Amino acid sequence: MPVKRLLLAALVLSACPLAFAATTPTFSPERLSSEVKTLSSDAFEGRGPATPAETRTIDYLIAQFKAAGLQPGGDLKDGKRAWTQDVPLLRSDIAGTPKFTLTEHGQARSLAQGQEIAMRSPMDGSKAVDVKDVPLVFVGYGVDAPERHWDDYKGVDLHGKIAVVLVNDPDFEAGKGDFGGKAETYYGRWTYKYEEGARRGAVGVLIVHETAPASYGWATVKNSNASTMFDIVRKDPSAEHPKLEGWIQHDLAVSMLKQAGLDFATLKKEAQTRVFKPVTLKGVTFSADFKVDSQVITSHNVVGRIVGSEYPQQTVIYSAHWDHFGIGAPDASGDRIYNGAVDNATGVAALIEMGRAFAKAPQPGRSVVFLAVTAEERGLLGSEYYAANPLYPLATTAGVLNMDALDPGGPARDFTISGTAKLGLLDDLIAVGKQFGLRYTPDAHPEAGYFFRSDHFSFAKRGVPAISFGSGEDLVDGGVAAGRAAAADYTAKRYHQPGDEWQASWPFTGMARDLQLLYTLGSQLANSQEWPNWSQDSEFRAARDQSAAARK
Repeated sequence: MPVKRLLLAALVLSACPLAFAATTPTFSPERLSSEVKTLSSDAFEGRGPATPAETRTIDYLIAQFKAAGLQPGGDLKDGKRAWTQDVPLLRSDIAGTPKFTLTEHGQARSLAQGQEIAMRSPMDGSKAVDVKDVPLVFVGYGVDAPERHWDDYKGVDLHGKIAVVLVNDPDFEAGKGDFGGKAETYYGRWTYKYEEGARRGAVGVLIVHETAPASYGWATVKNSNASTMFDIVRKDPSAEHPKLEGWIQHDLAVSMLKQAGLDFATLKKEAQTRVFKPVTLKGVTFSADFKVDSQVITSHNVVGRIVGSEYPQQTVIYSAHWDHFGIGAPDASGDRIYNGAVDNATGVAALIEMGRAFAKAPQPGRSVVFLAVTAEERGLLGSEYYAANPLYPLATTAGVLNMDALDPGGPARDFTISGTAKLGLLDDLIAVGKQFGLRYTPDAHPEAGYFFRSDHFSFAKRGVPAISFGSGEDLVDGGVAAGRAAAADYTAKRYHQPGDEWQASWPFTGMARDLQLLYTLGSQLANSQEWPNWSQDSEFRAARDQSAAARK
């Protein structure tokens, strides 16, 4: 690491008050680097859930949690806590080469999986899919929001049909309107598009990919969807999932609308207004034929715990997801292992070292849980399962601090969180940051919907105050320009790709400093009787208030 950067990092740390220097632990950049290197090595094969790599990952995490001085905090078995929480999942793969056909006025056109289309394996337990000549209906952004007086469906019957839908919200491009302007609402998320299609009885939903409103390129769509799919086991999966869930390339959407005598740009513009009405693609149908290999498997969350001295029934949670995409389609160099170094070996290393710091400190008043969740990359499934089946009551969980894709580089002058949520826990984080000489920078891309894309959301939607911490972009060495350039380069070349590999040049000094901030916030929360809440106008406030009696 250059001497100049070391000196700058020292200057940043020296800005912290003496009280913090005396009470806040230091975090070892070398230890963080070693753990990220191990977890993202080829030996861990991309940490795919329900693969031999899961066993290797779980064993490593348990060993690290034990060595850090934590106690097991998972399922109760024979009256004792285990190190894991069982997470039953439906695993589904498209078997062999699927056949997708777009028929335009009698002319059949084959679509290649991963190229023109990225179809997800169905999550209803079926063993085969065979649908022929299904009509297509363009439904704009696919939003039904009564509180905003917005309905893209206008009573259209989607039974026996496939909905073609735009990604993000109707006001994304204008930057203003009824859906938060650039800040994405849940109506803009692809998960919502599928859920709404299922509620309306659609055979399928095809989302039109565009890089800007999706916030990622086609490579991410392909790698995230044309692979093994997982979901938590549901009583009625058809209530959440249509049979066909997939994405299509923008150019394909333009072409097939043109074949139906429609103009994509014109319809997209209309879809950004309340007057939009669904349009059937006349003369255009879709067919799909493929086998499905599906089975229920059990993955695992790994749970360490420090029991509180005064209020053991009250909990502060640190979380991070241990999984990545495993072994998948090769990149241009032929690499098939999706190592997931930044995403999210960094968060897991942070979790281990956070546990070590708390174990060495005086016993906190509240219990502190260190939760490494599975299947985040498959739809926040490990955290969703925990939040639906909590090991420790959500009503008395004071807050969740999630760590996902931290920056292994040098220190920044700022920090952020995913999304633009308003809550007391963020106010506390900002206050602690100031004591460390760090400022809060709001999410630079609220249109990307990052708030809905990390494990804290599984808790937030149930009312638990939860944030996902993000490294700053105003780097001590290079400023905002360098930070943004590095983030853009990562998104384009490594995010959800085999290139997300450990680098010997990473200093981990910024991450070590950020963990001091997160430790201080969690320690203050664990040694108080503070109950952070959401802002009065937050959509999550009501759910939290419903459980207020449990916190008295």
